[in-house]
Amino acid sequence: MSQTFNPRPWQPSGIDHLVEHRRCALWAGMGMGKSSMTLTALDQIDLLTGDAWPALALGPLRVARKVWSDEKQKWHHTAELTVSKVIGTPEEREAALRRPAHIYSLNYENVAWLKEHLGGTMPFRTIISDESRKLHAFRLKQGGAMTRALHELAWHDRIRHFIELTGTPSPNGLKGLWGQLHFIDRGKRLGLTYESFENRWFAYKRVRDAVNAHKTHIQPIILPNAHDEIHGLVADVCLSINPKDWLDLREPIRRTINVELPPDAMRLYKQMERDFFIKLKDHEIEAFSAASKSIKLLQLANGAAYLDPDVESDEDKRARAYITVHDAKIEALASIVEEAEGMPLLVAVQFKSDIPRIQKAFPKARVLHSEKDEDDFKAGNVEMLLAHPKSAGHGIDGFQLVTNIIVFFGHWWDLELRQQIIERIGPVRQMQAGLERPVWIYDIVAEGTIDELVIQRHETKRSVQDLLLEATKGALT
Repeated sequence: MSQTFNPRPWQPSGIDHLVEHRRCALWAGMGMGKSSMTLTALDQIDLLTGDAWPALALGPLRVARKVWSDEKQKWHHTAELTVSKVIGTPEEREAALRRPAHIYSLNYENVAWLKEHLGGTMPFRTIISDESRKLHAFRLKQGGAMTRALHELAWHDRIRHFIELTGTPSPNGLKGLWGQLHFIDRGKRLGLTYESFENRWFAYKRVRDAVNAHKTHIQPIILPNAHDEIHGLVADVCLSINPKDWLDLREPIRRTINVELPPDAMRLYKQMERDFFIKLKDHEIEAFSAASKSIKLLQLANGAAYLDPDVESDEDKRARAYITVHDAKIEALASIVEEAEGMPLLVAVQFKSDIPRIQKAFPKARVLHSEKDEDDFKAGNVEMLLAHPKSAGHGIDGFQLVTNIIVFFGHWWDLELRQQIIERIGPVRQMQAGLERPVWIYDIVAEGTIDELVIQRHETKRSVQDLLLEATKGALT
C-alpha cells in the first residue's frame, strides 16, 4: 500500500539537485533513498516542463526487474506511474518497449541490443543510470560495446535529462570518474579525452621491487592537488550525500531486500506449506512434523531443498543431496555486491546447501571454517565471507576493520545468534576502531514465505508457535 512521501532530512537537497540540473550525478550511500529522490524529482520536472517521461532506467538485472516497480508503488505521488520491464527474450523485450509506460527498466547487458533495436529513433526523454560506476570504462575510441552504445543514446537530441546514481563513484580511484562525467558534459570538466585527463592529473614513476632489489617496475601516481582539483571541477553537477553527516552511527541501518519466488518455486512452496509433501524431479520430500516443515520452508525460501535425510547417512554427503529450486536470493545478493562497490561482505548462511550455490555465483567467496579463513578475511584477502551465525559469534574480533556490511542470505528463529554475528561488525566495534561509518544490515527476504515470519519474530520477539499459528489462519499476508 502506498504512503505519503515524507522526505528524510537529506533528501530535499538531492531532489533539488536533480530538478535543477538536466545532466548530473547523485552520489548517495546505500539506503539513502536515491530511487525515491529520483522519482520525486522527475515527477516535479514533469509538472513543470512536461519533458521527464518516458524514462529509460538502467541497472543490474535485479534492479531492472524489481526496484523501480517496487519503489514507485511505495508513495502516493508516484503510485500512478507505470513501469515496463524490458527484460527476457528479445521478443519479450520488444513487446515491453511497445507498451505505453512512464519508466522502461532495462539491464545494462542489453543496452547495445536496445541501440540496435531503436535504429536511431529515441522514444525516451530521460535516461537514469543506476550503479553508474559501470560507465567508468567509457573511452571515445575504445571501451566496451555497452558504454559506447549508451553514450550514443545519451547524447541523442531528444534526451532532456541524464541522471547518474551511485554510492561510491570511483571505488578504485579517481581515474574512474572521467568515463562517468563524459556522459554528463562530454569532457567539459575533466578533459575531452581520457588521455588529456590522465596527463593532467596522473603520472608514473619507476620504483624498486620490494623483494628483488635488482628489479624495478612502473607505478602510477596521483599528482599533488589532483583530488581537490577534480572534485572542485565536478562539484556543481555531482552532489555527494554522506550517511555520517545525517545518521546516528550508533544504530545499524537495516535494509530489507524483498525477492519474488518464480511461479514454479512458489507453487512448490505452497504445496509443502499445505501438504507437508512435495515431489521434486524423481524425489519425494516430506516433512513429518510442524518443526521439520518450517525447516523445509526455510530451505525452499533460500532456493534449495534437501532430499530425504535417509538418502545418505554421512552428513557431508547429505549436505550435497539437495535440489536447487530457484536463484532469486542469489540475484539479490549480486545486487548487494554491486551496491557495496568493492567493500567485503560478511554473509550469514543457514543451510549447507546455501554455500555451493553462492560459491558458484561468486567463486571468490570463502567459508568460515578455520582461523586461517578468519585471518584472511581480516587481512582483506577475502571479498565475501560465508558464515553460519553459530560459527561467527563470540570470540571473533577484527571483522569491523574490514567491513561494515552484513547480509542475511538465510534466516533462523534464534534472535541471540543473529545479534551475535551482527555484533562482529557492529556500531560499537566500528566506533572503537575509530571508523565513522554506519553498519548496514541486509535481510534478503522471500516475499510471502516463512522468511517474513522469522523477521517478525526478531522485531517483536513473539513466540515461534504464535507466529506459525497466526500465519496458518491467514492473519499474515
